[in-house]
Amino acid sequence: MASSPGTQVVIRRAHPDDCEAFSRSFQDEEMYWGTLQVPFPSKEFWRKRIADLPDTDYLLVASVDGEIVGHAGLHRSGTSPRRAHVMMLGIGVHKGWQGKGIGRALMQAIVDLADNWLPAARIELTVFTDNEVAIALYRKFGFEIEGTHKAYALRGGRYADTHSMARVRFK
Repeated sequence: MASSPGTQVVIRRAHPDDCEAFSRSFQDEEMYWGTLQVPFPSKEFWRKRIADLPDTDYLLVASVDGEIVGHAGLHRSGTSPRRAHVMMLGIGVHKGWQGKGIGRALMQAIVDLADNWLPAARIELTVFTDNEVAIALYRKFGFEIEGTHKAYALRGGRYADTHSMARVRFK
């Protein structure tokens, strides 16, 4: 899980004190460009979001030498008992750390959590169709494209398409 020789990636659960790092990460266009987040979130927005996270949701951070360099969330898809086996995935890696194994380390932690500790038989995500690097990473972890949404989200003043991807594992 090292991003370079001698560098160790530590994955842990996020806590409210991480709010500044989350806020800072979404100041970077390359980070929010690939997500449904908007630019310039406040530190307090992230403090509240992390502090109020339900116990059934998991927000993980990846850090190197104490610096948060990426994060991933695994969230219940809703409250219907008929979809209790489904979780939603979101992930982001800071620009300077992309391509260094951070996304892979976060995905490995999320998949392990879902497969071995939670009743998550299905993990869903939405990814912009032009995010080929992310799509390739998701495929490595068993995700498949299930469909395409036209004009799904406003991004940079234009409506962009997304793929719905899912990983289904029956226990």
